[in-house]
Amino acid sequence: MTSTTERRFFGHPVGLSTLFFTEMWERFSYYGMRALLILFLRAPASSGGLGLDVTVAGTMYGLYTSSAYLAALPGGWLADRFFGQQNAVLYGGILIAIGQFVLAVPEMWATVIGLAMVAAGTGLLKPNVSTIVGQLYDEKDRRRDAGFSIFYMGINIGAMISPIVCGWIGQTISYRYGFAAAGVGMIVGLIQYQLGRKNLGTAGRDPAPRRAKAATGGAEWTGEEIRRLIALGVLVAASAIFWSLFEQAGSTLNLFAEDKTRNEAFGLAFPSSWFQSLNSIFLILLAPPLAWLWLKLGERDPSPVIKFSLALLLVGAGFLAVVPAARIAEGGALVSPMWLTVLYLLHTIGELCLSPVGLSATTKLAPLRIAGFMMGVWFLSVSIGNFVGGQVSALYGSMALPDLFQTVGLVGVASGVVLALFARPITRLMGGVR
Repeated sequence: MTSTTERRFFGHPVGLSTLFFTEMWERFSYYGMRALLILFLRAPASSGGLGLDVTVAGTMYGLYTSSAYLAALPGGWLADRFFGQQNAVLYGGILIAIGQFVLAVPEMWATVIGLAMVAAGTGLLKPNVSTIVGQLYDEKDRRRDAGFSIFYMGINIGAMISPIVCGWIGQTISYRYGFAAAGVGMIVGLIQYQLGRKNLGTAGRDPAPRRAKAATGGAEWTGEEIRRLIALGVLVAASAIFWSLFEQAGSTLNLFAEDKTRNEAFGLAFPSSWFQSLNSIFLILLAPPLAWLWLKLGERDPSPVIKFSLALLLVGAGFLAVVPAARIAEGGALVSPMWLTVLYLLHTIGELCLSPVGLSATTKLAPLRIAGFMMGVWFLSVSIGNFVGGQVSALYGSMALPDLFQTVGLVGVASGVVLALFARPITRLMGGVR
């Protein structure tokens, strides 16, 4: 273990607590702003928005979210070669905070510059905080997967709270104040990170060439490394398909919630952006029993490839489940919020089968000397998914909703079936990594 302390966080290296809360506040900032972004872009100027056409707004939303994850590729490379992961997390958080406050300025130029700064900061912080998590553990430490599950809980606590806080501020007071609230969250995360940074020990402290030389004495590529990278490439491709469907949450499904859904529960109305919290609420409730299930299965625990195929099947099933609701909405009626609730439940179970599993697998399959870069490649799949998802959202209003949801759902189900058919040969390429 690279951590120098003997203290523990739920039985794990205490450095995990620092990363847990850093990522929690970063995700508070990201998802708080994301819950408002497409609504802000589409809203008329009289309501504090930019008044863009829904097609333009959807494309702009997709470009921003994909850019934020695409930036993880150079962000991981810079950390490997120059900064080290620890410094990259700090620099990224500073950029994000500044960008959120720039978004609060009521000018078009501020929107463009603010989004660019948040995207660049996310590219520095996101892959490198995840890489540090993996470096807290020795190569054969069986706690690594569980550690990523705990870390993933932090992500989703932030993602659960932020649409409620930032969404309420943005939709009832001002979109700009909602963005500023997201910036405050990132500042809190930065303060926490600096105070707890000593708990990370040497994990992610130095650039990769120094660490790789100390650990391996050289940088030769082996056959096993190449096979593992091929397997990782397949997982990245499957992940891109998953996120292209899943990330309709902030665009197509956000608009469906605003335009076609009866946003009230127990007689009380609520902002449509609050639907964005359902995924995280379900995740926090379901992550512990699902982690227990994987552990209980022991040797029968499905391979990462099988878990990815399940994720694709579930994200597709979620869209197919709301096709009847879309047909009802086509008739002009507002539909029950339970339709979207069921969709987000299925999507959450799918996410738990893919995202923490993929983070852990990346740190195991990637050679140490390119650990940050390969984590950037993993997040490249999220970038591609967000971009494609944004393009799909541009079809909202120009394509019949039942047809749109049905097409997206069938893509997910078909992809899951194909991946399952090739599970065994892909698993063999991983060389025993599970």
